[in-house]
Amino acid sequence: MCPADKPTQDGRNQLDHVAIIMDGNGRWAKKKFMPRFAGHKAGLESVRQSVKFCVKNNISYLTLFAFSSENWRRPKKEVSLLMDLFATGLTTEVKKLHKNNVKLKIIGKLNEFSEKLQQLIIDAEALTADNTGLTLIIAANYGGRWDITQATKKLAMQVKEGTLAVDDIDEKSIETNLTLADYPEPDLFIRTGGEKRISNFLLWHLAYCEFFFTDILWPDFDDEIFSQAVASYQSRQRRFGRTGEQVEGNSD
Repeated sequence: MCPADKPTQDGRNQLDHVAIIMDGNGRWAKKKFMPRFAGHKAGLESVRQSVKFCVKNNISYLTLFAFSSENWRRPKKEVSLLMDLFATGLTTEVKKLHKNNVKLKIIGKLNEFSEKLQQLIIDAEALTADNTGLTLIIAANYGGRWDITQATKKLAMQVKEGTLAVDDIDEKSIETNLTLADYPEPDLFIRTGGEKRISNFLLWHLAYCEFFFTDILWPDFDDEIFSQAVASYQSRQRRFGRTGEQVEGNSD
């Protein structure tokens, strides 16, 4: 659905989809004189709380940036521990998600993970496929540039095969080949940890998204901060290229 066509309720912006960069795990651990991996484990509780918040507040989609395509550059030990944590989550946390009617979707260049991890992803998605509550989307080994590149490759192949004309390539055709093709674009983007950049996350999809940055480190992210982000979003006027008067219905 085009963001400009989204309805409002009670004069407030409708909030269907929240995307979050969960930044600050390592710094959180360092402040407590703990190894970086302890911060990643602590951050898992913030994931749980964020899922509960979205369910409670009728937010339909939550996309979390768990591991970027650039994160392979981190120390090998940390990457290995992150893969172990991911695998553990797919075997334990997914059962809780399923019990609470949450649908799980993993996006990214998944073929670069181990065969064991790939199978866990397949099993987790299959288990929750028919759930009708919150859709939790995990971006793992994901990069926005990669996403757009793989979409254009699909279109190029269609042109090569003669099933698509070059002149028929438009924004819609690109969107339908992106990894979030089946889901609405995020309304609200949150980044914790104090950094103010999107770090190659959902480059196409964040074009008209509202941004909220906080200095809070991810393991300390809670319902209060999440509520502040939502309140900030609700206070904004989303114009999508129109004038404020048009949005308010006072002008053609």
